Amino acid sequence: MKVILQKDVKDVGKVGDLVNVSEGFARNFLFPRKLASEATEHKVKEWEHLKRVAEAKKKKAVTERQAILDKIKGITLNFKAPAGETDKLFGTITTTEISRELQKQGFSIDRRDIHLEEPIKILGQHKAIVRYGEGLEAHLSIAVERT
Repeated sequence: MKVILQKDVKDVGKVGDLVNVSEGFARNFLFPRKLASEATEHKVKEWEHLKRVAEAKKKKAVTERQAILDKIKGITLNFKAPAGETDKLFGTITTTEISRELQKQGFSIDRRDIHLEEPIKILGQHKAIVRYGEGLEAHLSIAVERT
C-alpha cells in the first residue's frame, strides 16, 4: 500500500516521502498515530505539486544566496581592538562581531554561517569563510589593528 508520510518514521522514510508499506503496518501503526496518509490519486497529485513548488523555492533561495556571496567575495573587514605588547588581543574577534560588521555594510549574514580557520586572538590579517549549504561559500579578509 502506498502512503505519504506526515512525520519522520524510523526505517521507513522522512516527512513527505511517498513509500510503499504493508497494509497491516499502515492500518495498525501509521494511520492511528497520524504518521501517514493513504496515497490516493488526488493526494499523489497534490504531493507532486508541492514537491515542484518546494524545488522552485529552493532554487530561488540558492540563486539569492549565490548573489549575496558574489557581492561579499573579497571584502576586507577592519576591526580595532586593544592588544598587549606581544600583539595579543585582550579577548577575541568572534563570528558575532563579524556578522555585525557585515550588517553595517548591508549584508545580512547569520553568525552561524561564518566559519573561522582559528580563533582571532592576535593583530594582523585573518581569513573567514561564509558558508551557506549546497557548497556555496565566500572568503573574507579580516584586518585587526590596535586601538
